[in-house]
Amino acid sequence: MPESTLTHRPLSTFASSAGCACKIPQFDLAALLRNVPGASDPNLLVGNAESADAAVYRVAPGATIVQTIDFFTPVVDDPRLFGRIAATNALSDVYAMRGRPLLALAVVAFPMKVLPGAVLEEILRGGSEKVAESGAVIAGGHSIDHDIPLYGLSVTGVVDEAKVTRNAGARPGDALVLTKPLGIGITIRAGRIDSASEGGASRKLSDDALEEAVGVMCTLNRAPVEAMDGFDIHAATDVTGFGLLGHAYEMMDASGTTAEFALSRIPLLSQVRRLVAEGVAPGGSRANMRHLAERTATGPGVGEEDLLILSDAQTSGGLLVALPAEQAEAFAARCRERGASRAAVVGTVKPRGAKRLEVVKG
Repeated sequence: MPESTLTHRPLSTFASSAGCACKIPQFDLAALLRNVPGASDPNLLVGNAESADAAVYRVAPGATIVQTIDFFTPVVDDPRLFGRIAATNALSDVYAMRGRPLLALAVVAFPMKVLPGAVLEEILRGGSEKVAESGAVIAGGHSIDHDIPLYGLSVTGVVDEAKVTRNAGARPGDALVLTKPLGIGITIRAGRIDSASEGGASRKLSDDALEEAVGVMCTLNRAPVEAMDGFDIHAATDVTGFGLLGHAYEMMDASGTTAEFALSRIPLLSQVRRLVAEGVAPGGSRANMRHLAERTATGPGVGEEDLLILSDAQTSGGLLVALPAEQAEAFAARCRERGASRAAVVGTVKPRGAKRLEVVKG
């Protein structure tokens, strides 16, 4: 994966939090949105009321468009990689609705008086590469001069109305498949610590571990969407800033069910457990855990570090998919065949219990 050779102040030092870890905390945002009037339009099939990944609007009988916007602060120092990651993450919202991306507009904030314009050019180049890989096109955008770099996309896609996947619809007896490993936020936080301290012998993260995380973040969620054909998909969402537990909570709350996750089955990036044991985690992940711990029932042997990993704020994470248990292993295998190499069955859907989430050792 080619990287930029530009020399400049490390991008990751411009903001106190990076990527999807800079999102407004999940339940704070929900409280704010309760006071905002919602839309009323029979053609708006999925909107803000559903806490969904993207909006879905019917433009003709059976034909719908999917619309999303996503942008964030730098997660890595290399500008081209930052562009790739941010674009992959924005496209993921369309994939989560089972859509096909068509058109993207860039959203940019950039400190023109501090960083050379060539850095922004590399960010845009990286984003354009991932949009092209998805089969969509970038047709323009909007930019402002700002002291903190931000980059992302507004993406429009299309989907057959009958195939739209919502975060509601999970049924008791379903299995839950996760298509990417967890631990991106924790791993990237270690990389940011290294950047701030200029690394050296005290580096927390190896080049291989950082490359592993970047590879996951730059992988489009197209493979699991293509793998859905022929399976009875009941619900889906992408796992980003609210962590696996946060996004699963929204799915279970909307579906009237409870999710049980088996720790032993959840794929993780290679250095995550070591880093958490050393106290490394982004503030966004810790905030997620504070909100979610009281909403999660835990089995014997499940500790705070486990909950922190499951609450970790993922940037460009995988999809969480609910489907009949008897189809789950075959679906996960097809995802792996198509390029989602760590896809795994990680849990089950149960009738609604006292709490929306349960975690067991498994």
